[in-house]
Amino acid sequence: MNPRGDDDTIYRKMRRIQAGGRPRVVDLFAGCGGMSLGFLRAGAEIVAGLELDPIRARTHAYNFHRHLGEAAMQLHAAPQDVTTVSPRQCIASLAKSSAEVDIVVGGPPCQAYARVGRAKLREIARHPEAYLHDERGRLYAAYIRFVGELLPVAVVMENVPDILNYGGENVAEDVAGDLEALGYECKYTLLNASNYGVPQTRERWYLVGIHRSAGQAPTFPPPQHYVDLPSGYRGTRSKALVWNNTPAPHAMPLQAAAASLPYAVTCEDALSDLPVISEAEKLNLCRGARDMEMRRPYRRSAKTDFQRLMRTWPGFASNCDVSAHVIRSLPRDYPIFREMQEGDDYPAAYAVAERLLQEAAWRRHLEGVAVPEGGARWQHLREAIVPPYDPTKFPNKWRKLERRFPSRTLMAHLSHDTYSHIHYDSEQARTISVREAARLQSFPDGFEFRCAMNAALGQVGNAV
Repeated sequence: MNPRGDDDTIYRKMRRIQAGGRPRVVDLFAGCGGMSLGFLRAGAEIVAGLELDPIRARTHAYNFHRHLGEAAMQLHAAPQDVTTVSPRQCIASLAKSSAEVDIVVGGPPCQAYARVGRAKLREIARHPEAYLHDERGRLYAAYIRFVGELLPVAVVMENVPDILNYGGENVAEDVAGDLEALGYECKYTLLNASNYGVPQTRERWYLVGIHRSAGQAPTFPPPQHYVDLPSGYRGTRSKALVWNNTPAPHAMPLQAAAASLPYAVTCEDALSDLPVISEAEKLNLCRGARDMEMRRPYRRSAKTDFQRLMRTWPGFASNCDVSAHVIRSLPRDYPIFREMQEGDDYPAAYAVAERLLQEAAWRRHLEGVAVPEGGARWQHLREAIVPPYDPTKFPNKWRKLERRFPSRTLMAHLSHDTYSHIHYDSEQARTISVREAARLQSFPDGFEFRCAMNAALGQVGNAV
């Protein structure tokens, strides 16, 4: 690249923004649009969200581009393989008059480049077409290629903390170095979502890069909320942040959250105004009655700042009801959910189930029905009450939310089951709904999931 030409491009983009123009953002590996949502709220224009999965691409297009009309929305909803498209041609076809891009954001899956050796990363950075010869580096190379061709003012990347220590290598440092070779001053750190108003102890790695021509150094916002993170998070941090002991050029130390800050947003702060799901409704679910688009009135008026924000988010405000408040049908486990204590995990749930089995067998005994332990009746009763998983092998498979603490991290595995997030309200005795998962991930109530329940849960769990 011509450094002088790069400078001119950055200066032109900076002048437009300084004159009041909205920063133009392209979201790579966009999913349903968590990062797009944040930048839109910050005042940016979402030029495009490129996503290979067709269901997620449709969700992104519906929420960020339906105002452009049906034809344009369908254009944005088309799946895009960032490893094969031409960045400039792709953005020009989608954005028309907004072909210039100011910010590129996204998070290529860690496996896409964590398995690639340091030498291969350097080769990809210097020769973008090298990805054609190495399948392992395609997604990483695509991100670098988009940055190199679109020449944004700034880049933002997000990933799991393991990127800091993958097989003993700090892959994050390699990524920062490759972006630096393209002209960007980069810094990265770990941020926990609970420190920034999200009701979830979600720990992620973030990198911010700003082109040197802009004359601005990357920074990260200080924590706004305090929470005493569980020991598991602290242990993960101590292992991941190897650069605390061996300083790395592009790493920024963690910013500690002072105990004097407002307490983190809790599960109760986030969910208590959403509709109750009754026993009758849970029975209907057993019969297959599940409608993602059905709207239901709020349980009560908003009681917390977070609830008010979720209802009134600019561009995604809801009126007096919400959609996607649907759950999985788990009739065997409702009694277990009811008896579990807040914060209980699977071993505790299994113990509850064993107690319920003994109580059920005793009731049958009082009714004159013999249920000898180990017999066919006992086994049939056991299968109807006790989950089949070994409690010594699946300690984290189940967990009941704590109403006065943020949620544990939501994962993409929600698309398969929601036992990791059992509602704290024992009266409802169920796992969380799609809308509740969206709330815990700080998606506003006007954000729509036009897809099946399992797909929506996976999108929420995968989002930033």
